[in-house]
Amino acid sequence: MELSSPLTYAGDPRAAADRAAALESAGLDAVWVAEAYGFDSPTVMGYLAARTDRMRIGSAIVNVYSRTPALIAQTAAGLDAVSGGRALLGVGASGPQVVEGWHGRRYDRPLGRTREVIELSRRIWRREVIEHHGITDLPLPAEKGGTLGKPLKLLNHPVRDTIPVYVAALGPANVRMTAEIADGWLPFLYVPERAAEVWGGALSEGAARRDPSLGPLQVVAGGLLAIGDDAEQVRDHLRPTVALYVGGMGAPGRNFYHDLVRSYGYEREAAAIQEHYLAGRRKEAEAAVPAELLERLCLAGPEGYVRDRVEVFREAGVTMLNVTPVGPDPARLIERVRSWL
Repeated sequence: MELSSPLTYAGDPRAAADRAAALESAGLDAVWVAEAYGFDSPTVMGYLAARTDRMRIGSAIVNVYSRTPALIAQTAAGLDAVSGGRALLGVGASGPQVVEGWHGRRYDRPLGRTREVIELSRRIWRREVIEHHGITDLPLPAEKGGTLGKPLKLLNHPVRDTIPVYVAALGPANVRMTAEIADGWLPFLYVPERAAEVWGGALSEGAARRDPSLGPLQVVAGGLLAIGDDAEQVRDHLRPTVALYVGGMGAPGRNFYHDLVRSYGYEREAAAIQEHYLAGRRKEAEAAVPAELLERLCLAGPEGYVRDRVEVFREAGVTMLNVTPVGPDPARLIERVRSWL
């Protein structure tokens, strides 16, 4: 099992990137840079590439609506070049809250758009000649004697002709597609004890159609990491995040995170979180997040307990443990977990 850490989209990006870079010598294998409606992730990823030597750098995630497939492929190739072949491309559909509310793009055909980005990116990195007009766009008119609509290929020679592509997916159809065509999977709010029940069928169906040359699907999941006796206090740090996603990342009926928590068996609690959050009662929404869910989403407690939690994630199929260290010495926490893997 490898070890990674997420870089959130809130706060000072340089300070956050510097903290992540400091964990490289402690044994961190990768860092995942979020975007949503914060600073764009490629800028921070380029900064991290200059600040690190070994650690891989991934986007988690670049949504498939706000950039064209070609630009996503160009960005990943550029990051791979400046980092010396350490790029990981994390993509996903995000959700209507970000895509429509922030980017002003229609949230449609999420699976088709994700598949399009993956297939075109791989062709572009191989420097194939590309003639493509998009899954929803009309063909461009030919311009006699000009270059409009002329097939092109990537001008630069990438460091690698393939870059690992990870997909953020939660729903069955998206997870099925991810298991079929992606290098890795980025689930969010991942409860390892319920993973097989919620996603096992979709993963198996996608794996049955998977190209063997891709190798096994990599799974990146984890949570807050803390070793000590103040586990409940540490887990409470996650309450605002869970309340935001379950309650506020989408309207009723269009919130994937709400649906996920319901599938874990917290139907009543998910409804209460959403009701409070959409009514502007943030504190009440946070209080409605069940303690049991927080415990399952985290790796926080005495050392023996945390080691057992690591094994629970491993047994659920996680190949890269993605943790956020909480405490005065994050590097020491990473070093300790690294020694167990």
